[in-house]
Order: sequence, then structure tokens, then C-alpha cells
Amino acid sequence: MQGHTPIFEKKNVLITGGAGFLGSHLCERLLREAKVICVDDLSHSNLRNIEHLLQYPDFEFIKYDVTKDIDLNDFPELDKFRVKFQGVQEIYHLACPTSPKNFESLKLHSLAANSAAMMSTLNLAVKSKARYVFASSSVVYGEPEMDERAFTEEHEGIVQHLSPRGCYDEGKRFAETCVSTYRQVYGLDAKIARVFSTYGPRMPLRDGLLIPDFIINAIEGKSLTIYGDGQLKQSLCYVSDMVDGLIRLMQSGVDTWIVNIGSDEIYRMEDVAQMIISMVDSSSQIQFEDPLVFLTKKGKPDLTRAKEELQWLPLVRLQDGLKKTIDYTLANKEAII
Repeated sequence: MQGHTPIFEKKNVLITGGAGFLGSHLCERLLREAKVICVDDLSHSNLRNIEHLLQYPDFEFIKYDVTKDIDLNDFPELDKFRVKFQGVQEIYHLACPTSPKNFESLKLHSLAANSAAMMSTLNLAVKSKARYVFASSSVVYGEPEMDERAFTEEHEGIVQHLSPRGCYDEGKRFAETCVSTYRQVYGLDAKIARVFSTYGPRMPLRDGLLIPDFIINAIEGKSLTIYGDGQLKQSLCYVSDMVDGLIRLMQSGVDTWIVNIGSDEIYRMEDVAQMIISMVDSSSQIQFEDPLVFLTKKGKPDLTRAKEELQWLPLVRLQDGLKKTIDYTLANKEAII
């Protein structure tokens, strides 16, 4: 069930959470080939991330909460994209809070993003006969049973669904069930990207996200805080690689529908912090604090399926990605700090 609607010139693509970190990069990239409808309620993202895109005629921002049913005919500003005639061809559902520090206050947002928002965006995909990609998370695998465990897409993780993190961890699992059910019932070409840790410019600051907070603190000469101990490790994928993976998944055949996207290299956060201190030429020290609820031990992705079915691999080296992120932060620090 796809591609039955006429396309005038370029396809229409809708991105929820489009003003967020990952969403804004996806909007920017897709403008090369599509008319982009960015939908975001700005509850935990920032208009500054997409300000530079507002000048383009093929880009439209709509402030809207996608946990409510969405009818694109209700937005006259989309008449220029002829949505009444062609709807949308692709939907990327990225909207969901990912703040480690504000996790407690965003629990209901997480719950809604992984349930009500799934139904509203999937229903829109059915109505428009659109392809659909959901940004799930590596948390569905649970914590790795052994160090540096590589998870394949077949792995069934153990998630504590009643824990303080249940609204997010079990929420992502339920959201995946929604995608699977809509495939079964409607024949929808809906796909699941299991997203592993991603970093790059425009990540929110002071949110407990390690890379941007490391950079800001190193620039300011403050201590770099690691929530955990010296053995805390995670994979790190640069945002342009992640965006490329999501687009390749959207363009893949209907039988390719659950794919890990991330880096299969694991880094000790203490080593990454030291690298950033060195790159910024800072005198900062590293300190350790108790783990945040939202920051849990993660494994790394097995990328066999991504390589074979998407011809995708992460290409940006950690040093190069960190340099781009540091350069962006230095150039924009007056506005973003």
C-alpha cells in the first residue's frame, strides 16, 4: 500500500519533532529533494534549530501537538504543497522527549508520544497512503547482559515496564507494536528505525546529554560530569550518518522494516570527555556523579542488516564529528548558552 497518490513536482514529506535535534537535520537534508512539512509543538525542542529553513518555499513549519488527530486540510499554509490533492508521500515520526535531566517532568509527554501520537500519525499514513518511518530506540533491547553486546534486530530484550523509565522503554515497545499492527491490518509500508546514541550540532544543552554538556563545560573551564563511573560506555553515531540511515530505510523495499541504525564502535565516556578537553584546549577536570534514570547501560548495534539491505554504514569518525560539534557550539555559544 504505497504511492497511489499523484505527485506534482516534488513529494511531500511530513516530519514530527522536526524542530528537535535529529528532526531539524532531517528537515534540512530532505529539502534537497522534497517539500518538507515540519510539525512540532515546541514543548521540548527549539525553533532556533529550523530558523534558517523558514526562508525556503519548500519548507513549512506547523506548531501542532501530534498526540491529537491531524488533518492536513486544516492548515491553509499547506495549500502551496497541494496537500488536498496529493496528501503526503512520506511520514517520519520522531517526536518524543529525550531529556535525561527533565525526564521526570516529561513522563506523560513520553507516554503520549509513544501511544496517541503513534495512532494519529499512522492513521494519517493510511489516509495518505504514505510510507512511514518511526524512530524507535535501542532501549527496546534492554540492558546488555555482557559488556559490548551487539544486538541484532531479532533480539528480544527484557524491559522493566513498571519502572520509572517504563513510559519511555515500554512506550517504545508499544509504539513498535503499533507499527507492526498497522502493517498487518492495512498493508502499510511502515518501518522501524532502532536508533542508537546520536550526537552532533543542535543537541540541547544542560539536559544531561553527555556530549553537548562536555563541550560547554570544557569551553567554560568547568568540570565535565559523567553520570556513572569510569566504565560507562556507549556507541556514538554522528547525526549526518543517522539522517542518511533514516532516509535509506524510508526508501527501502516493503520487506525491510526493522533496522538498527547507529555506530557499532563502543567508547568509554571518560575517554570521550578527555578527547573533548584536549580538542578545546581546556583545563577542565572530569568528575563522576550518580547515574540519571534516563541514562542506562546500552549495548551496540549489529549492523549486518543495515549494511546488506540499506547499503549503509556510519562514515564520520568520532574525532571529525566531535570537531564539527565543537565548532558549531563555539560559533553559536552566545545564543545557545
